Amino acid sequence: MSTKIRIAVQKSGRLNEKSLALLKSCGVSIDNGKDQLKTTARDFPLEVFYLRNGDIPQYLRDGVIDIAILGENTLIEKGEDLKIIERLGFSKCKVSLAIPKNETYTSVKDFEGKRIATSYPNTVKRYLKEKGVNFELHIINGSVEIAPNIGLADGICDIVSSGSTLFKNNLKEVEVMLTSEAVLTVSPKISEERKEILEKLRFRIRSVLKGQRSRYVLMNVPDEKLDAVIDILPGMRSPTVLPLAEEGWSSVHSVIDKNSFWQVIDQLKSAGAEGILVCPIEKMVL
Repeated sequence: MSTKIRIAVQKSGRLNEKSLALLKSCGVSIDNGKDQLKTTARDFPLEVFYLRNGDIPQYLRDGVIDIAILGENTLIEKGEDLKIIERLGFSKCKVSLAIPKNETYTSVKDFEGKRIATSYPNTVKRYLKEKGVNFELHIINGSVEIAPNIGLADGICDIVSSGSTLFKNNLKEVEVMLTSEAVLTVSPKISEERKEILEKLRFRIRSVLKGQRSRYVLMNVPDEKLDAVIDILPGMRSPTVLPLAEEGWSSVHSVIDKNSFWQVIDQLKSAGAEGILVCPIEKMVL
């Protein structure tokens, strides 16, 4: 039987769907039934394991799985010894300290001697130790937002995305300890044979992510303004310039990073570009 690389993804939750969507974009088709904990890709040498996020770091250490997509916050809490090999850019969130919204907050020193409920004990200990704050820890696996409301804790540490959960529980975010996103991490026990498969998968992932971060632009430019427009464009190497049917005009094609898109477009318009067309990029193979 041919060798397959073994990847773990979150069994359920916010990371699951986006992880599988990324693999699909990489040409990896996965058929999994309800409650299935392991499946095999149809068109790539890969096995998928559906695991609890918090269990994944130990499976990586033991070499039961070779790679995993999981939240960086989980890696910081339970797997700081494991290596991140790709940042995936989705499922972004913060791990923050929060208190009842009617309380006054001045600094992290306000947590001195307070009770903090969390399912991220190592993260809290590390952060508050660096700040010189002594506190009492209550470890809760599950919804920690209720802890201040029932008198179990003075504050909480938890993941914050939109902040709506805190708001609904009469809490407010007061201290951001770290920011997190989905990452690809690797087992220290991965074999050389599986490393070769991993590099093929990483190539596909990078192509997808590069496409997601970029926009393809086409524009019409008077020939006398070509140099000024080309100087603005941050293309991969140099833009494509094609003559139009109308004499004295050219069509210019290039790629722009989506994060600086509007600033570049404003500059292009000021330099004389017209009829600017913007297209999404599915994948970008470099």
